[in-house]
Amino acid sequence: MPHVQTVLGPVEPERLGRVLSHEHLLCLTPGPGLGQDPVDTAVAALRGLTAYGIDTVVDLSPYGDAGRDADGANTVLLREIARRSGLHVIAGTATYRADFSPAWVRAAGVAELTRRFVADATEGIGAGRWDEAGEGAGEGEGRVRAGILGEQPTGLGEVTAHEERGLRAAARAHHATGLAVSTHTTHGTMALEQIAILDQEGVPRERVVIGHLDNHPDLDHVRRVLDTGVNIAFDSIGKQFWDLRTPRPPDTAPDGEYPKRALRHSDLTRADRLARLVAEGHAGQVLLSMDLTGGQAWANPATHGRWGYRYLPAVFTGLLAERGVDEARLEEMLRTNPVRLLTIDRSS
Repeated sequence: MPHVQTVLGPVEPERLGRVLSHEHLLCLTPGPGLGQDPVDTAVAALRGLTAYGIDTVVDLSPYGDAGRDADGANTVLLREIARRSGLHVIAGTATYRADFSPAWVRAAGVAELTRRFVADATEGIGAGRWDEAGEGAGEGEGRVRAGILGEQPTGLGEVTAHEERGLRAAARAHHATGLAVSTHTTHGTMALEQIAILDQEGVPRERVVIGHLDNHPDLDHVRRVLDTGVNIAFDSIGKQFWDLRTPRPPDTAPDGEYPKRALRHSDLTRADRLARLVAEGHAGQVLLSMDLTGGQAWANPATHGRWGYRYLPAVFTGLLAERGVDEARLEEMLRTNPVRLLTIDRSS
C-alpha cells in the first residue's frame, strides 16, 4: 500500500500535515560533551510547529561529519525525538562531499553504495555496513528505515567522481526501493548536471528534488531547472548570512590566517523570487524548508536565532502573502508536494 516511511514505521500519506522537507535535527547543538542533550534540544526546538499545521520533519543528514554513524546508531535518537515531540520524522540516507566523508564512503564504488542505500531503506539505516571482508553487519532488527534518498550532493561548480558515484548509487537505489531522490547543490550550481546524471540512470524527474535552488543568484537558471520537470527546494529560508563551508586546515598546518568567503542571501530576495515563480505557475514543483543548524542560528540571530523552526511559518509565509502568494499555493509547497515525494508506491 502507498505509505510514508517514518522513523516510527509506515504512515498513511493522508495523515501527514505540512512538512519541513530539509532539516538536520541532531545538528542543533555546537558539539558533543557540552552539557546539551541533542534529543532535548530538538524536542524543544520543534515545540509550537503544530500550531502552524506543520507535523512532519525530514532529516536529510548524510553519512559523515555530524550525520549518520556508520552503524546508523544515531537514528535511534530520531526515533526518540519523534516519540517525544509527537511529530512525524523521516530519515534520509546519503553520502556527502568527499572532504566531509569517512574513509569507507570515499573508498566505496557505485555497487557498494547502492547496496548500502537499499539496505538502509529495506532493513534499516546501518544494516548494510560491510567489514573489511566485505560482509554485511547486522540484521536490521529495530533499526530505523530510510524514507528518502538524500541529501546527495555535488560541489561548487563541479561534480567530482566521488559525487557522481553517490548520485548514481542513489538513482539505482530509487529503482530498488521506490524512494524519491533529494539532492544538495552547493549554492544552486550543477543542478542541470545532476539532472543529466539521474536521467542517464532512468529516475523519473517527478521523483527528484533539487536542493538549495533559493541560493542561486540567477532566477532564469532556476526556471531552466523547473522546465525539466523536476521539483526544486527553497530550503535555506532564514539563512541570510553564512560562511562558505570549506575543508578545515590539517592539524599540521602552520599558524596564520586562513580566509573564508562570507555569503549573504536576503529573505526579501528569496520571497520576491519565489513569489514570481509561483505567479508563473510553478508552485506544484516547489518544497520549502530552512536547513537549520546550531551554527546557522548563531550566524542569523534575527531569523533562525530568534524564531528557530517557527521562522518559516510565522514570518516567511507573511513575506510571501505580502507578495500575493495565497494559502492554496502555500499548501502545495508545504504539504502537497513533499507528501507526494515522500509517498512510496511500488504499484505505480
